[in-house]
Amino acid sequence: MARRLADLPQRRRKTSGAKFMAMQVANTALCPDVPGLPRCELYVELPETGFEEPLSGLKQETLELVRRFAREVMRPEGIKLDRLSAEEMIAKGSSYWHVLEKHRALGLEAILTSDLSPTDLVDLQSMMSEELGWGDAGLGVSIGASGLPQMMAMRWGRLDLLNAFPQPYVGCWGITEPVAGSDMLDWDRQAGHPQGSYDRPSLIATLKGDRVVLNGQKSAWVSNGVTADVCILYTTFDRGQGREGICLFVDLRQAGVTRGKPLEKMGQRCVPQGEIFFDNVEVPTRFIAAGPDRYTDAVYDILTEANSGMGTTFVGVARAAYELALEYAHERRQGGVPIIHHQNVRYRLFHMLRRTEAARALARRVARFNAVSGKRALQASICSKVTCTQTAFEVANDALQMFGGNGMTRAYPLEKLLRDARAALIEDGCNEILAIKAGSLLIDPDKA
Repeated sequence: MARRLADLPQRRRKTSGAKFMAMQVANTALCPDVPGLPRCELYVELPETGFEEPLSGLKQETLELVRRFAREVMRPEGIKLDRLSAEEMIAKGSSYWHVLEKHRALGLEAILTSDLSPTDLVDLQSMMSEELGWGDAGLGVSIGASGLPQMMAMRWGRLDLLNAFPQPYVGCWGITEPVAGSDMLDWDRQAGHPQGSYDRPSLIATLKGDRVVLNGQKSAWVSNGVTADVCILYTTFDRGQGREGICLFVDLRQAGVTRGKPLEKMGQRCVPQGEIFFDNVEVPTRFIAAGPDRYTDAVYDILTEANSGMGTTFVGVARAAYELALEYAHERRQGGVPIIHHQNVRYRLFHMLRRTEAARALARRVARFNAVSGKRALQASICSKVTCTQTAFEVANDALQMFGGNGMTRAYPLEKLLRDARAALIEDGCNEILAIKAGSLLIDPDKA
């Protein structure tokens, strides 16, 4: 056998051409038709939703509506607003207000009363949040913050608060203070240093009959703080029983409320942020959303909601950076060819795609878990927020590197995307403190 195998190449060379062709025809029986085997495609154009199953009906129509708004309104207006001063951005007649009006005009609240299943509804909400982030991160955050008071009132079954502060009120969430940034998100001291002690709070609420009286201020990092009509306010409550907290809805248009100047920031310049001052501001006790006994629950719940929303929003930023880089790699020529033909560019693009898709999958999975599992896991939302904001920053950074010097100029959108993504690593709790907080939530009290 060994001799015959060794002789095979020599024998093959001696086979005539006609005989060889006959052998090939006979061998076609070894290659049968395989009707169920698809032809491999060297290029598959992915939809904007990435590795997502096809959408249909209301989901598809709604998403197309939001995507058009993000593409035709948010992105071009966001670029213009980013170049204004903070005061010009919120001035009367600014296109910032037109963006909010156009978003309200979409009538997206109608999907809440649709026939969508709870899972389909939360998936659609995640997709819409991603589209807003894709359009403009700052405007997306501002839109999200604007509806947060009403969203929490609805979640907590407080129809009285919904009626007292209806749409189209512009909302905000006030919790951080000049002396306590991320500390205010860690009311139960799970992430705090064991030897640390809090300074005197910047804002204190006291009880006066059927009124809560507010004196002090919230920090300059309140999203929509300088533009909002209503605030879901978290503050220290002093009723002579030690340090307690209270959550209440506050009409910011009343006497005693003043605003600081809007912040001039590096990133997310399209979300107006600034201080809110309270001078003997009286709030009816009926506007209390959570008293001292439920304050920790209220902090936990709104942070769970906000961090999950940050996750889905900044998937949109990562996607925007990846899409711009992919398009540019086909257009920009170096070395005599479009740069996508260079191995390192393709390598970089693949990892940008991989990270974006992984972040999207996590963000939607977390949103779905918190909405339909019957549980609200803050550690899950923190996983989403930290992962997605970090991914957005890394992908935007890689995209800018691919653009080279062009990426550093305002003629291209990458420098803005990078600034916007960088701000998100601090926003709604800096990622480091959030990670410690989430790690603390992994402690099983029955085991440790």
